[in-house]
Amino acid sequence: MDLDPADVSSNPSTATSFAEVVQSRLSRRAALTGGMAVAAGFLTTSLAEAPAASAAPGRAVPRAADLLGFTPVPLSTADEIRVPVGYTATAFLPWGTPITGSFPQFVPGGNTAAEQEQQVGMHHDGMHYFPLERGPGGNERGLLVLNHEYTDEAYLQTGTATMPPAADWTLEMVRRSQAAHGVSVVEIHRGEGGRWAVARSRLNRRITATTPMSFAGPAAGHALLRTTADPDGIRPLGTVNNCSHGVTPWGTYLTCEENFNGYFRVEPGAYSPEQAALSSRYGVGGDRNLWATNDERFVVTPDEANEPNRFGWVVEIDPFDPGSTPVKRTALGRVKHEGAFVHVTKGGRVVVYTGDDQVNEYMYKFVSSGSWQSLRARGRSPLDEGTLYVARFDDDGSGHWLPLVHGQGPLTEANGFTDQGDVLVRTRLAASALGATRMDRPEWATVDPTTGMVYLTLTNNTSSAKVENAANPRKPNPWGHIIRWQEAGGDHAATTFEWDLFLLAGQGRSSGDGSTLADEDAFGSPDGLWADPDGRVWIQTDGTQPTGANDQMLAANPHRTDAADVPEIRRFLTGVVNCEVTGVVTTPDQRTMFVNIQHPGDGGGSTWPRLDGISTPRSATVIVTKDDGGVIGT
Repeated sequence: MDLDPADVSSNPSTATSFAEVVQSRLSRRAALTGGMAVAAGFLTTSLAEAPAASAAPGRAVPRAADLLGFTPVPLSTADEIRVPVGYTATAFLPWGTPITGSFPQFVPGGNTAAEQEQQVGMHHDGMHYFPLERGPGGNERGLLVLNHEYTDEAYLQTGTATMPPAADWTLEMVRRSQAAHGVSVVEIHRGEGGRWAVARSRLNRRITATTPMSFAGPAAGHALLRTTADPDGIRPLGTVNNCSHGVTPWGTYLTCEENFNGYFRVEPGAYSPEQAALSSRYGVGGDRNLWATNDERFVVTPDEANEPNRFGWVVEIDPFDPGSTPVKRTALGRVKHEGAFVHVTKGGRVVVYTGDDQVNEYMYKFVSSGSWQSLRARGRSPLDEGTLYVARFDDDGSGHWLPLVHGQGPLTEANGFTDQGDVLVRTRLAASALGATRMDRPEWATVDPTTGMVYLTLTNNTSSAKVENAANPRKPNPWGHIIRWQEAGGDHAATTFEWDLFLLAGQGRSSGDGSTLADEDAFGSPDGLWADPDGRVWIQTDGTQPTGANDQMLAANPHRTDAADVPEIRRFLTGVVNCEVTGVVTTPDQRTMFVNIQHPGDGGGSTWPRLDGISTPRSATVIVTKDDGGVIGT
């Protein structure tokens, strides 16, 4: 079986790995017995005594001890969504839902490219709910904005698991695939009987792999971004492989380009030695969606070698202006972005946390040069002016943010970095030059609003490079883990921090005396992550699960730990066969939760969500409510 590209290392760095760092920490703790554990003893803030969140208008916040009030659901292999007793889950907005134009109905394998451009895209991932009214009305009407990571070409082109031969590929098939990528902006409202429905709204929008965009920030117009079609290097087309997301305080949506590298076919002799080094570091090539068969934009030749450099960015979208042009914000760096979580410091500076989802890659944050309100008042984007940093985790529990700034340290012209734009286009190479810590597929990050603690999921690492380039306390690390850190002085713009392990995933928890507890909270491959306003940490999985079960979503209460320092954790939702559970957000009152189910039946075995008599598996959003109308999780 072919390895997932994210499980193959392209990082030749010999810097200290996270595994080596953590092993030093764990030597002082009896934390691992082959299952899930926690090492949380040295952080200066006691999370068990952390304060609860401030109450939102109209409701009381539960005490830390009461954050999790539901009965956990067991592991599942069923082709259905399961939630706790007292909750209801309903499938909503599946791939192909009509939202714009003539509102064409979904026909498995039968919609044209033009029709797909008017329908919800495929393989839902990162998602946010933007209320359209102030006060209680915002819980009933809003914009649900979700991105689409990739396409399953067999189901897309035929409606079945049968993949058409490459020789039969046409331009129409390529355009259909490109139209199923990108982002969907959908106005939704709660109607009769409390059921949510799609509104025929002027705000509804599809952004695809062919939508005109712009570049902004230090790399805009750089020589490495110029093509024959765009000699100025400022007008890229489209966004692909969008994974996770972010939300700005000024009301825009950030979508993150992840595994863009696999959409291109590289012709022999296409690269100079310098270009080949850059391409290799990002793993460009493969033409996995067969776009290069009919779209020359995705064919890399000696005359057109820069198109891959125009992907791998964070893209800002204004969901309230359907005529606005999406902007690729180059100051945030070019990596395989898994998320762009935005946090605002007490001084109003914007901090954006983003992981680079491949084994042995790095964790980054961007800090704006000033307060976001001040910058915007002067007509400047807070995402264009600031400093990008990469993380180094030291073995004494301290950490450092290393600036990716041209002219500082090794990032000089003498070492091949010509200017700041070059540093940002070649972010991975710059981070390696600084000696950043290699990690186990760094994915989603979130900030607990009640403590300021930053959490990061690391999915797993079982690559053949694991022995030399390990990035985790376990060798190999098939289950993954979650780390957390506190920025110095509680200032998220700080350049130092204290870190520790939060959870080591696996086949059940380890107790303090080394005995193994029940698998009631076992999980593997943590991926999606979100700390809600009360401080619950929602954990979603993508990959191998204990006992071969379906992927799942759990809720952790970091404010309450047992005698072994293990945080309270309960399984809240189990997905369907061969899916990924990803993307989670609630309405402002936290009484409606939206969760995405991606690629059900990947490899077969599912017919979910079985809406309108259609058995073709379709990614969809799940709406979760509590039967008594209460806050989700309590």
